[in-house]
Amino acid sequence: MDLISAKDAAQKWNISQRRVIVLCSEGRVLGAQLVGNSWVIPKNAEKPADARTKTAKTKTGEAKPFLKWVGGKGQLLSEIGKYYPFAEKKHIKKYAEPFVGGGAVLFDVLNKHSVDEIYISDINAELINTYITIRDNSDELISRLKAMESDYLVKDADARKKAYLEARARFNALKRDGIRDAEAASLMIFLNRTCFNGLYRVNKAGDYNVPMGAYKNPQICNEDNLLNVSKKLQNANIVCGDYKDSASFIDDKTFVYFDPPYRPLTKTANFTSYTEHLFDDSKQLELANFVQDLDNKGALIVISNSDPKNTDENDNFFDDAYSKQNIRRVAANRMINRNSDARGKINELLITNF
Repeated sequence: MDLISAKDAAQKWNISQRRVIVLCSEGRVLGAQLVGNSWVIPKNAEKPADARTKTAKTKTGEAKPFLKWVGGKGQLLSEIGKYYPFAEKKHIKKYAEPFVGGGAVLFDVLNKHSVDEIYISDINAELINTYITIRDNSDELISRLKAMESDYLVKDADARKKAYLEARARFNALKRDGIRDAEAASLMIFLNRTCFNGLYRVNKAGDYNVPMGAYKNPQICNEDNLLNVSKKLQNANIVCGDYKDSASFIDDKTFVYFDPPYRPLTKTANFTSYTEHLFDDSKQLELANFVQDLDNKGALIVISNSDPKNTDENDNFFDDAYSKQNIRRVAANRMINRNSDARGKINELLITNF
């Protein structure tokens, strides 16, 4: 019986090599065999009926976050989306998100509304490099990710761990040297898709130190989405810097969404390792003052944060800091907590000036 590789089958069936490997591992390809670390497939095997062709993957052109991101706002989009002003206030033509993170709100806005100018920023230089690379150099990024995905998926557990640790070491070496290019961006995405829980965490030296996750078939290269993201970002100002740098962009034609590092609900809940910088109470108050300055400019603003009243009904920190704004409490799922009994519905704050 003539056999072909997963790569050859992918070309023959016009689907990705990753999809072929998944179909084989799920027993959907008749006669497929795992030889060593590689799948071999009968040459005359038919493409399974549920295989996904490249032309059928994404018809809408919508973009979604290309990274898993702790604190991402995917679950709150329906609530935050109620404040998008573009349909009712025709003069709002600009969008700014100075703590862009994974970009759930950014892409929701861009999927639903036409915006003339976009400003996104973050102090995480490696994250911003990835956004810029997707906007300006998506072809090289996709090529690198495809190669990484094909190599990684056929490895056994020990080989995967070795590859992960090598990628992490290389990422940190580039990070320490200040090299931010397509290779660094590809490593950022690879590590995010294969690490534990999609965390981005650094140690005191600034090195990324998240261990490998246990995903069986992680999707490392979502080509269609990366191309859609690239299109959405073509007119975006992408800045690595402090949120205050956005002041020159924001005016009375701008809708602004702030998603700063959340104020911890308990002393042990503080997640301060996103970057080497601390966003403490004094920083939260500085942001509140900055928001008031933008309010005075006429910008329309939404801010999200934790609700201290989840753990202390008498804690009025944000009620006092944003006393001139509107504060709404919405239910959300706690996504990370060392104590599993403490996970569940809690309130988060949506603060608006309109």
